[in-house]
Amino acid sequence: QVQLAESGGGLVPVGGSLRLSCAASGDTATTYAVGWFRQAPTKEREFVAGCMWSGSSTWYGDSVKGRFTLSRDNAKKTVYLQMNSLKSEDTAVYYCAVKTTKAGSFGSWGQGTQVTVSS
Repeated sequence: QVQLAESGGGLVPVGGSLRLSCAASGDTATTYAVGWFRQAPTKEREFVAGCMWSGSSTWYGDSVKGRFTLSRDNAKKTVYLQMNSLKSEDTAVYYCAVKTTKAGSFGSWGQGTQVTVSS
């Protein structure tokens, strides 16, 4: 079982930057991929970015391509989401989750971290 903890959220102005962290604990041996999602009030959860737990593949949602970048430190079992050129529409609670197979669903959700971009 993997446990996830997000951190790094906060209040930033439009155009600013933040780096979120997703720290994993427990048995990550079967982790296939890690994903970042976000949910704003009254909106559905949205996929933001994902990466292979082992390997170099990353993928991004259309709304964040070119602005957000994933990186990973396997020794620390931590995945980072660098967010640049933030927009007010990036305001949301950000969550990370993992899945154990390519076709599987994301699970083991963290508690989330609030990102607020002020205009």
